Amino acid sequence: MQPLGLIFKRWTRTIHLVNAVDAKSLGPGSLSSLRHSNQRRILDCLEPGLTLSQADLARTTGLAPSTVSNLVQRLVAQGVLATAPLNGRSMGVKLARGSEVAVGVDVGHRHITVAVGTRAGRVIAERRVDTGANSSAAVATDVIAELVLDALAEVGLGVHEPLGIGLGVPTPIDRANRRVAAPSILPGWVGVDLGDLLSQRLGVAVAVDNDANLGAIAEHQWGAGKGSDSLAYLKLSEGVGAGLILDGQLYRGRQGIAGEIGHTTMDDLGKVCRCGNRGCLETLVAARTVVDLLEPIHGQGLTISEIVRLAGAGDVACERVLSDTGRYVGVAVANLVNVFNPGLIVVGGELALAGEFLIAPMREVIRRQGIPVATATLSVVTASLGAQAHAQGAVLLAMREADVAAGADPS
Repeated sequence: MQPLGLIFKRWTRTIHLVNAVDAKSLGPGSLSSLRHSNQRRILDCLEPGLTLSQADLARTTGLAPSTVSNLVQRLVAQGVLATAPLNGRSMGVKLARGSEVAVGVDVGHRHITVAVGTRAGRVIAERRVDTGANSSAAVATDVIAELVLDALAEVGLGVHEPLGIGLGVPTPIDRANRRVAAPSILPGWVGVDLGDLLSQRLGVAVAVDNDANLGAIAEHQWGAGKGSDSLAYLKLSEGVGAGLILDGQLYRGRQGIAGEIGHTTMDDLGKVCRCGNRGCLETLVAARTVVDLLEPIHGQGLTISEIVRLAGAGDVACERVLSDTGRYVGVAVANLVNVFNPGLIVVGGELALAGEFLIAPMREVIRRQGIPVATATLSVVTASLGAQAHAQGAVLLAMREADVAAGADPS
């Protein structure tokens, strides 16, 4: 295998985005920043297989035709775009291979999902497998590598052709060393540089972040949070966490721990949590807890989707458990709203399937316990990207890391 440093250098040379520029020239209002912003508007109009005329691009982006012409010439020269016949009469432009897609990997407590996605937020290939709880990093890496190669083969790409790979995991990541920041939450991955392990396995650079953070950036870019400059994304699944978008930017905190709402203490004499604390929110509202409460009534093998179906059919026990779960979450979210004052709460993860059974009681508790001025205009909605949110966020993470490596504006 070639040295990782050489592989990374070659990877950054083949990103096919924009010419590397001095990051200092990308300040607000600079010509470079404006150019990169306009280039991104053009790229966001194109998807794999789509050819548009420059006139189409001008109409869609709102840019002047002369601006579009100059930027298209630049992007073609850089290998980002390629010319292609349009309607048999004229030439249009399309995305060049290698600038079209990135790979996102979502590692859950009991599943691994791989998605190949475009800059426009469309998933063009997806693979998912269910895994046992607490799989080791080595085992997970082998599974991920196989899924990545298989998904890329479906769209006719090799592992070195996409912009990059993003990896989301259900635990805080220390931004300084990319290692698990809370060892008790994911014990099979303690002391492992998650991105480096997968990078060595596939021979390409890998960016890593917490899954709730990735859900937040995906919903902010492409989903229910599009257009909002301040939101909290709640991941309510086997694990519970939040990703925070503040003033349009992902907020991770000093060590990458921001948003760990699942480990808010709700009862200091309650059940011991996997983090070592007692009575955390996660011990009360995790998907496994919800199922455990109802299996004595409805039998083994119950799922969240089945619980939601039963609640919709009028099952009082299922309605009650989902409502109680929403109220517990509402208490923690009310505190989050009082501290961070977001304008939007986006509820994702497996429990988002419960919809208003969960969210209506959440809203009521937030209204009752939140500061009135902070809750008066607050919206609480379900994530629009559904189960793909975390994998799509990993796609977006890979794209942004590629932009930074190429010297482009990542915002």
